[in-house]
Amino acid sequence: MFKKGTKNYSVFNNKCPKCQEGDFFKYAVTYAPGKVTKIYENCSNCNLKYMIEPSFFYGAMYVGYGITVATCVITFLISTLIFKLDLLESFAAIIITILLLMPLNLRLSRILWINMFIDFEGESQKEEL
Repeated sequence: MFKKGTKNYSVFNNKCPKCQEGDFFKYAVTYAPGKVTKIYENCSNCNLKYMIEPSFFYGAMYVGYGITVATCVITFLISTLIFKLDLLESFAAIIITILLLMPLNLRLSRILWINMFIDFEGESQKEEL
């Protein structure tokens, strides 16, 4: 499930979707606003251009929206059903959770978005062509 050649490998290891060797993001997970979504221009291994077209990652906003909604629903359910918090306290828990997970959400939405369009091309697939 998380072995090389799968989309999950690329997503969870922040690797190039085409070769799964080169790094996708320039920096590790950080809360520095200028560094959160900085990606390399090209893959260091296969030279895949990450910005496929101008404004390519605008579509990642939709993915990020879905992740945010799922996070809010899960946080609300946990805070009300397990911790028995009232509505205002649950709302505060949701806000805190969203703020804490914002860098992960931004990065995850970008790597998921590019993996929707680029498939893995390993050495065995190159030899078949």
